[in-house]
Amino acid sequence: MTRIKKSDENSKVKQLLSSMEKPVADSFTYQQRKALKKSITTQDWRSHNVDLRPTLALPFLPWSFYIVFLIGINRRGLLPAERFIAFTMFLLVIFIIGLLIIGCFFVLIYLFKSWLGIDLFPNLSLGIWGEFKSYF
Repeated sequence: MTRIKKSDENSKVKQLLSSMEKPVADSFTYQQRKALKKSITTQDWRSHNVDLRPTLALPFLPWSFYIVFLIGINRRGLLPAERFIAFTMFLLVIFIIGLLIIGCFFVLIYLFKSWLGIDLFPNLSLGIWGEFKSYF
């Protein structure tokens, strides 16, 4: 993760002050400007458990693209629509994980049945047992 340089911090404060009316910007004391600089450069919002920000520069294009993947605690309030989407995604993830667990359970039961030599349907095989035995 890159650190913000002092010159960048000062330029952000200058940019903020230049967007104000001149008398208002001139009325700031040194301590107030220092407080502005501190509040602009605070990195509390960047503290995530997983913070992956790779940049992709494509050849022959003047632009570069970045991808952000963050995982952390959401500290902001959610709108009702966002809350519904989050709940729906949670249910979808639980459903997919449940399907994977049930599928693995059935494959294990099938392998155990085949290991014991139980043949429920004569002359019919899924081929999983033969493939499994070829690894050992």
